[in-house]
Amino acid sequence: MDKYEDGLGRRAANHQPMTPVSYLERATRTYPDHAAVIHGRIRTSYADLWQDCRRLASALVGQGVGRGDTVTVMLSNTPPMVQAHYGVPMANGAVLHSLNTRTDAATIAFQLEHAETRVLIVDREFSGVIAQALALAQVRPLVIDFDDSEYPNDAPHPKGDRIGTLDYAEFLASGDPEFPGALPLDEWDAIALNYTSGTTGNPKGVVCHHRGAALMALNNTIHGELGKHPVYLWTLPMFHCNGWSFSWSVAVQAGTHICLRWVRAEAIYAAIADHGVTHLCGAPIVMSTLLNAPAAAKRALPHKVTFNTAAAPPPEAVLQAMKEQGFHVNHLYGLTETYGPTVGNEWHSAWDALPPADQAAHKARQGIRYLSLSDLAVLDPETLDPVPADGETLGEVMFRGNLVMKGYLKNPKATDEAFAGGWFHSGDLGVMHPDGYVQLKDRSKDIIISGGENISSIEVEDAIYRHPDVALCAVVAMPDEKWGERPCAFVELRPGRAPTEAAIIAHCRATIAPYKCPARVVFTDLPKTSTGKIQKFVLRARAAEVEAG
Repeated sequence: MDKYEDGLGRRAANHQPMTPVSYLERATRTYPDHAAVIHGRIRTSYADLWQDCRRLASALVGQGVGRGDTVTVMLSNTPPMVQAHYGVPMANGAVLHSLNTRTDAATIAFQLEHAETRVLIVDREFSGVIAQALALAQVRPLVIDFDDSEYPNDAPHPKGDRIGTLDYAEFLASGDPEFPGALPLDEWDAIALNYTSGTTGNPKGVVCHHRGAALMALNNTIHGELGKHPVYLWTLPMFHCNGWSFSWSVAVQAGTHICLRWVRAEAIYAAIADHGVTHLCGAPIVMSTLLNAPAAAKRALPHKVTFNTAAAPPPEAVLQAMKEQGFHVNHLYGLTETYGPTVGNEWHSAWDALPPADQAAHKARQGIRYLSLSDLAVLDPETLDPVPADGETLGEVMFRGNLVMKGYLKNPKATDEAFAGGWFHSGDLGVMHPDGYVQLKDRSKDIIISGGENISSIEVEDAIYRHPDVALCAVVAMPDEKWGERPCAFVELRPGRAPTEAAIIAHCRATIAPYKCPARVVFTDLPKTSTGKIQKFVLRARAAEVEAG
């Protein structure tokens, strides 16, 4: 036997499963009175948050929830969402499933059934669509209503009806504040389930483990530039990749979560000024919201504010305007399958001397891997050989390491395909620059990224095909100044039919979420190959012309 193995096996004293839950427990022991969550008039200390999470875990266990059970939430960026990220996994190994608050009833119903949801916690803002989803689904979870006492008086719509059998505040109060909770039996145990849009059929369920979440929280602290006691404003939906894992990162440095139900410029500027916000995240549309706000809504920034952005690189003018406004923009890249961004544009101080256009060109690159990502490469998707690092040769961006998902829930075929050859295949096409920085160039999956949300072109096409006047259709991304991209549909009609563009869009709105509907519909003969395959690359060029026109 190897002398370095003899009698030197793992023991409880020297090996414990990694979990981000431990970060909250540590922050509570160290800074029990420090503000952990601020929501309107409600201010919650770390001691109170830790008790709330233990109450939630206890109450869930009291309902029979345990290892491998799914607890689904349909919540805005509110205190219960923070509590769920710790309380659910503390419930003897339950798994948190966060629903996209913008999605439609049919998609929600599919996810509830596929995840085998045991408990469903619902903000009353979304009770209408959840009621529709439950009517479609076969699964019958315990439904708990969250009635937000801080629901704004100027809300665009009133709260929905109560649809659950329990009230969240009462459910939380029923739990034991001293409940010990349960650490994962293994750091490979699942902690979260997030569904991602694909190019075929139903979305895939991305399973994340405790080890990845724990490491990602630490990596966000480093690469997201979180100092001691950061004040983090929730402009990014917490349902999206668990808020890019910042839901767990904030506790690492005992920071403060500033809740925000809706992304509104006036509320963002007020939070920065009133609470000393140091960090926020979001797609480029959030930057546009801030920059285009009326003067009356803006407030002078008392300090530098770091804005972590992902998706499409911001234009040069936007970067310059954000800098003038007092924001430091940090460009990141990742996927739901990688716990959020795991690639960052590490900025070199020498680049500060470059002309603005050259700085923007450098900022547009997605960058290099996070510390806990073992490898990031641009490979030939067929041979898995690295492409030349010349900044020109296209290949597929691939990942490997501890920040890659466990796999797709109940979908071994998709998991095997995603991990073929020992790499996670992102489906994104990019180039490798001579200095080792990756830059995305195209998306092989035909996913449309609108306002930071993924839209499957296939899903939109399926909706359009249900219209009786449609013979053929194809949906591609169309550049959009506000949203980054929006769907553009190209449609061939059946002979003698003449629906209007508005009619096709209205038809889509009846079957899919509004944000997924095409922004434009162009009636035309579709370009095809000799075998009849629609040439989407031709349509992408036309879509750019449609937007420009």
